[in-house]
Amino acid sequence: NQDILFNGNYLSNNNEFDQYLNRFGYKFTNENKEHAGYAILKNKKIILAMDVGSSPIKKLSKDYQSGALSFEIISKGKKLIGNSGYYANKKNKFNKLSKSTASQNTLIVEDHSSCNFIINEKSEYLIKKGLKVFNKSIVFEDNYWKISATHDGYYKRFNLNHEREIEFYPEQEKFIGYDKILRKNEKKNIEFDIRFHLHPNTKVMKTQDNKSILIELESEGWKFSCDNFNIGIDNGLYFGNKNSFKENQNIFISGTSNKLDEIIKWEIIKL
Repeated sequence: NQDILFNGNYLSNNNEFDQYLNRFGYKFTNENKEHAGYAILKNKKIILAMDVGSSPIKKLSKDYQSGALSFEIISKGKKLIGNSGYYANKKNKFNKLSKSTASQNTLIVEDHSSCNFIINEKSEYLIKKGLKVFNKSIVFEDNYWKISATHDGYYKRFNLNHEREIEFYPEQEKFIGYDKILRKNEKKNIEFDIRFHLHPNTKVMKTQDNKSILIELESEGWKFSCDNFNIGIDNGLYFGNKNSFKENQNIFISGTSNKLDEIIKWEIIKL
């Protein structure tokens, strides 16, 4: 009963379809934790979903958003961390913006998206150069969840891969993320950002020590922290509703790296 905002999806009303399934007694059981390139782990309180699929072929990519390894967190039916959504009107500038990596909850290198796009005669942005996701691992236990994967979308331009690992500890209601920049050489510094987009109704406030950000999600309180890199709050746009937008905010981590293996660790914990 939740819309996850990956690759062309936006909020939809499926009540009639749900009623149809209930009327005819349809019930579905699927023990797989990966569905069509998405890892989805859930219990009664939390849903953790992550895009772990490679990009589609060019002719099927008109609605693809370059958000490899982006993720969403839903807590008690409310979106804690969510991608920006999708602006479906191909003739509007927001369509291209909503397809950019900066509109997804993942790593951006030197302000570049992880996929390159070209425009066709139908004003559709199609993938020019795609990416592969590999080294996938999914662990789902009562007291420990983990999703990890790597993509090569930045390899050709920057000679690096992005590896992401997200752990969740249900008893502590704590998420720990590790974003790894894996390089083949140390020729120059690279600048990076990691975005964590929020629902327009969410309220955020930075603590006085500048090391944490408090998140108010209706009746819930969460704390975001990252000790080794700069964190901040930025304004953005939310495209969750079809062909419309609202202003929202996002948390970001920013930094510069010249290491072979740079590890950016962050945490989100319930207060």
